[in-house]
Amino acid sequence: MSQVQDAIQKKCPCGSGKPFQFCCEPIVTGQKSAPTAEALMRSRYTAFAMGAIDYLINTTAPEKRGEDDAEILADQVKYTNWTGLKIIDKAQGGRDDQEGMVEFEAEFETDDQTGTLYEKSNFRRENEHWVYVDGDVELRTS
Repeated sequence: MSQVQDAIQKKCPCGSGKPFQFCCEPIVTGQKSAPTAEALMRSRYTAFAMGAIDYLINTTAPEKRGEDDAEILADQVKYTNWTGLKIIDKAQGGRDDQEGMVEFEAEFETDDQTGTLYEKSNFRRENEHWVYVDGDVELRTS
């Protein structure tokens, strides 16, 4: 199989079942904007899985960004392997909405634990782009 065919067939980490290059890759690389809050959430999950720190910072609401974000995110992506994403629910967040919520579970592994990050994330549209605002987070480890 050629590298091109391999790249086309590589599934997106976000669990959509679509090839990466037709799913989150154009969003994470800045070729296009996420059209919905769910698309932004999926692309942010993919960015965590891939270590795309700048994208994670740039898609966080400006008032929620901190000086140490790059350092904190670098540690998180270095030591965490994201292994699955499940969308549970969503409200608003469509192409014509200004706000949205996505409820999800993201499975992960580290050197010393496995678990699930459960979150109800809040998003808003800012200058025609979706941004992550905040969320209610619960960490479930085993």
